[in-house]
Amino acid sequence: MHRRRFFDTVQIMIVMKFGGSSVADAQRIRHIIDIVRSQLDQKPVLVLSAMGDTTDHLLEAGNAALERGEVSIGHIEQHHLDTIKKLKLPNEARREITALLEELRRLLSGVSLIREMTPRTKDYMVSFGERLSVRIAAACCNALGIKALACDAWDMGFVSDSNFTSAELLAQSWELIPQKIMPLLRKGVLPVVTGFIAKDPGGSITTLGRGGSDLSATMIAAACRAEEAQVWKDVDGILTADPRIVTKAKPVEAVTYEEAAELAYFGAQVLHPRAMQPCIRTGTPVRVKNSYNTAASGTRIIAALDKKSVPVRAITFRRDVTLVDIVSTRMLGQYGFLAEVFSCFARHCVSVDMVATSEVSVSLTIDAAQDISGVKKELSRIAGVDVKTGMAIVTIVGNVKRSSEILARAFKTCQLIGVPVQMVSQGASKVNISFIVNGAEAVDVVRALHLDFFSPLHERR
Repeated sequence: MHRRRFFDTVQIMIVMKFGGSSVADAQRIRHIIDIVRSQLDQKPVLVLSAMGDTTDHLLEAGNAALERGEVSIGHIEQHHLDTIKKLKLPNEARREITALLEELRRLLSGVSLIREMTPRTKDYMVSFGERLSVRIAAACCNALGIKALACDAWDMGFVSDSNFTSAELLAQSWELIPQKIMPLLRKGVLPVVTGFIAKDPGGSITTLGRGGSDLSATMIAAACRAEEAQVWKDVDGILTADPRIVTKAKPVEAVTYEEAAELAYFGAQVLHPRAMQPCIRTGTPVRVKNSYNTAASGTRIIAALDKKSVPVRAITFRRDVTLVDIVSTRMLGQYGFLAEVFSCFARHCVSVDMVATSEVSVSLTIDAAQDISGVKKELSRIAGVDVKTGMAIVTIVGNVKRSSEILARAFKTCQLIGVPVQMVSQGASKVNISFIVNGAEAVDVVRALHLDFFSPLHERR
């Protein structure tokens, strides 16, 4: 009964999240408010990132205070005050922003005096970006006749652990968020909520790490049982390939949560897999839309698709991959070989991406930035270790029921363009098939695969 009370009187609700480029300046803020206005009948909650490059500028200001004892927020201050002026906001908004900027200045003065920047202090510092942006946006909404309220996430039920710079939301947030959000919607108020930040039980400000702003939006949508979480980016949704290398890449109408997560992990940086977890739990749809092209329908991320859907949803790739081939010598035919291999990687803190195994050998990939020398030295006692750098992972995400067809067509395509496949792995989720090629050949492979799977027959000839 307690939970039902918060949902009964708001039948429709959506969450709209806009990133930094979408709120970069006065013009962009006016634009997103126009977008929000067009969906007011759906009872939106607005979640915002910091304006433009503000987070980067805050980090630069922190480094200046830490390393040189300088307290300088001139660029940050000028940009936000200029935005207020261009939006013609009332003096009250200017006073509110000025007070936050003074609080930031005092924080940096403290850093400059003690020459110390703890993770806790860093989170406090970068939180100002979102806190500034929601206050400007809410003031603009009110000036344009939309009843809005600027909300810091911790006042809207966001409670996290104390893992500063990469905090996780606590279970109690699921109950607290609807208790705070739903009464505002019932009063006809547009909540404008800070993304990316929360507070721990002790009251210290935390940040939610990678994908944190998107996570803020999906958490509100899932906890409040919204109709949809809209994540507004600068692309028309999830595309069939990277448009920088495949000019005819097109938006994907819909993908499953698992497919979206695989695409993100293997290079399609649209929505971080972590951000989808709340909506996976409740089955809440997520839609990726383009704030620069509002007419585009975007991509829906949902629990399941029609069984008759196309075999391949999208193709992505990731460069700077190292391939490690390990062949057992002393442990030939003995149990424990794989356990020893992965224990060695764990001891050296080297994370593994893809794996393919047999009884006496294992091939795996790691990010090229990781140091493999210690692993190679230790494993050389029991195995032959061959390391190949400059590789790339090409990943095809699609219909698990048609994996044999996908593999056959992919290998035929690679054969036709003369590219050898050096390793193959199908993920445990069964929605991705990944293989390793030389990094220099990855773009050609992606283009050829895209032509085969997504182009009309006459274009393939």
